Amino acid sequence: MLTYFIADLHLTQERTDITDCFLSFLHHDAPKAEKLYILGDFFEFWVGDDDDDPFVLDIARELKALSDKGTKIYFIVGNRDFLIGKRYAKKAGMTLLLDVQEIDLYGQKTVIMHGDSLCTNDLEYMKFRKKSRSWWWQTIIRCLPLSVRKNMARNYREKVAMRPDNHKPQEIMDVTPIEVVKTLEQYNSQLMIHGHTHRPFVHNLTANGKDAQRIVLGDWYDQGSYLKVTEDGFELLNQSFK
Repeated sequence: MLTYFIADLHLTQERTDITDCFLSFLHHDAPKAEKLYILGDFFEFWVGDDDDDPFVLDIARELKALSDKGTKIYFIVGNRDFLIGKRYAKKAGMTLLLDVQEIDLYGQKTVIMHGDSLCTNDLEYMKFRKKSRSWWWQTIIRCLPLSVRKNMARNYREKVAMRPDNHKPQEIMDVTPIEVVKTLEQYNSQLMIHGHTHRPFVHNLTANGKDAQRIVLGDWYDQGSYLKVTEDGFELLNQSFK
């Protein structure tokens, strides 16, 4: 039995190297798995399930083909694609999960999430996150014409790219340790898997008065990155761009 976890691919038409690497993973590795968990920021941006762009539809077809072969696909939204809804999930053969989800991973209670909600020191982002996840904000955005939403997304990406990178201190951009412990203890779990920070690593910590681990998934900017889990253990793996 085998399960894969991926996050932070930031798929976009402009990055064909990332797309090609993902499709290679999807065709050759993923079919061997019982389950595939996608933990957010799968796309660089998402303007709504009514987007009829051929690129996003092609990705949906590829995912649906994997699902039809028997690999169950689960999806948690990220800070870039939080507007993905049931309509697109159905096209892609995916099951949408909660922002923070508890799963049974080969007998171990595990908390999985995108990870942005753990970065509580980034007050500016947390303020935006609270607003953007509200029903009223999402209702207003979804009521806008598709062309307007695409322009908004394009302008936002350009604005972010122009910022002196996001030269926020590391302690702001990374997770808040106390929030990690709080979340693990809320779910009475000793294992957490998340993405978002783009810093793949296995962190050892203490929660619930016992040893615990936090596994951070890598991004796909320079290579494919995924977590392979079996009944015997786990590995953080990379796949080179060709």
